[in-house]
Amino acid sequence: MRTDRQLIAGTSPFEATIGFSRAVRVGDRVFVSGTGPVWPDGTVAADAQAQAQARRCFELIGAALTQAGASLHDVTRTRMFLTGAQHAAAVGAVHRELFAAIRPAATMVVVAGLLDQRWVVEVEAEATIGIG
Repeated sequence: MRTDRQLIAGTSPFEATIGFSRAVRVGDRVFVSGTGPVWPDGTVAADAQAQAQARRCFELIGAALTQAGASLHDVTRTRMFLTGAQHAAAVGAVHRELFAAIRPAATMVVVAGLLDQRWVVEVEAEATIGIG
């Protein structure tokens, strides 16, 4: 393995079966994979609300960034995948709460479905260490 490439593992059971890392750091860049709103035991936010699910996604992203030596303040891009446009305001509110001062490039897309049918949101992020 190259020393300038750091692989950050998460708790997703799909990491081994699909062959991916929760995040990858190369130099000062960190790329966080699509992150669903799961708890360590595999459950999804009990109330299944878009806002609670988005908050959980960003908590997991924040943890991966920390392992890579970054933080949410270093985020330069987010991508949010929603199962319906009706979730946009709730997910956007969480994004605004976390990133209003940072203002990363952001994309929000409505998709037909996500890997787990209980999820209404999945989030990806990219960060550049040292800018935050």
